[in-house]
This record gives sequence, structure tokens and C-alpha cells, in this order.
Amino acid sequence: MTEIPADFTGPRTGVMEPSTPPDMAARARGLTKIYGEGNTRVVALDHVDVGFEAGKLTAIMGPSGSGKSTLLHCMAGLDSVTEGDTLIGDTLISSLSDKELTLLRRQRLGFIFQAFNLVPTLTAEENILLPLLLGGREADEQWASNVIGSLQLEDRLSHRPDELSGGQQQRVAVARALVSQPEIIFADEPTGNLDSNSGHEVLRFLRRAVDEWKQTVVMVTHDPGAASYADVVVFLRDGKLVGQLESPTADQVLDQIKALGG
Repeated sequence: MTEIPADFTGPRTGVMEPSTPPDMAARARGLTKIYGEGNTRVVALDHVDVGFEAGKLTAIMGPSGSGKSTLLHCMAGLDSVTEGDTLIGDTLISSLSDKELTLLRRQRLGFIFQAFNLVPTLTAEENILLPLLLGGREADEQWASNVIGSLQLEDRLSHRPDELSGGQQQRVAVARALVSQPEIIFADEPTGNLDSNSGHEVLRFLRRAVDEWKQTVVMVTHDPGAASYADVVVFLRDGKLVGQLESPTADQVLDQIKALGG
């Protein structure tokens, strides 16, 4: 686990190594990401070592510019790394060709973004099934029906995105992420464009997906309330991993963010 700096004032819950290492759905080793050169050089991630446990919901938090989204994008193969390794299961992402990386994202990963990223000309049902269609795979009808029903989308399947509310669009995006039964879902500020009620609906469903379906979710958020749905919260500051909380409350997360200067 992360070594926490001596001058860090936040809680230090859960920093001991377990006697039996947990199963990690994704890992980073010495992950470094640098943008630009010379005067424009920015170290977004600085030798980060982190693992995301299978069957858990992990939140990534930190002040603005701490590297939260960069970490998620590098872990998901959406951005290249400057140094170090990222792995999905035992697959080393940096060793994959562009074609292999595309197949990995399509077949083994699910994505939820703040902006929904739905195709405007497709119906909700077509958007949900799109990852399977692109991969030439048949849907597991029972699984798809279970996901759609759990998200209460049965009566919205024929609607296009502009006929849906923001909360409904994000529920379609969540269904799309789950329909292929991915090994891990990466969610980047999934409630950022939603009102409070719609945001909590999405978070409750992600929590249910982990608890009932043993899904693995890694979520970037700036909201302590959203982070309180997680099993574990990891904290970044200036591109470095500086602490974590297990079974967090919103107040504990807020205290930690304040300690980080967020």
C-alpha cells in the first residue's frame, strides 16, 4: 500500500499490508505521466504505485490538478504512460498494440463519463448494446434484461438521448458499461452533471453492482458524499498517492481533503 508522508495530517486508516494480498483487478507500478517539455513540462503523475481490488468500489480523490483523472485514464488505457507499468489483471497495457488495446477496452472494460457520451442518433437500447455490437458479440439477454430492469429503463429503450433527462442518460451510460459484463468499470465524475437525486440513484446502483454482482468499479469524484459510497478512497496530491481511507464516511473524506488543501 501507499507510504504516507510524515507531514500528512489526515487519517491513516487501512495502510497496513494484509497478510494475504487481495486480488487486484488493476494495478500501477511506478506510474509516471509527464505532459509537455521545458517551461510547459507538467508532472501529472509521479511514480504512483496503486492497486484496485476486485469486487470493490474504489474512489479516487484529491485537490484540483492532483492527477485524479489522469490516473484513471492511464489505468484504463485511454492515455499513454511516460514511465512505469499499468496492468488490467495480469495484462500489461504498455505491451499491447493499438488494436489489442482497443479490443481490451471493448471486451474487458466498461466506462462511465461525466458527459454521458451517448450516440445521439441511437436509441437508449442501441446505446446500451453498442459495445457488444462493435465487438460482434451477442448480448446475454437475461443479463441485459436484469441490468435494464434494475436501472428502471424498460420504458425508455426506444427514446433517443435528447428525449431523456440527464439522470436517465447517465443510467443508460451505466447500463452500457455493465452490459458486456466487464472485469472493471472506470467512472470519471459519473455524477458531475447530475442533480443530487439523480446522482444518488447512480451511486446506489454502482454500490449494488459491487455488492450483488461482484462488479469492480474505480471512480474519480470530487464529492465527499459520492466517495462515501466507496469501500476504499485513495487520495492524490501533486501527482503522488498520499493516503487512503477504508469504509469512509463523507465527513472523514472531507477532513482528508481539507488536510490536503483541496
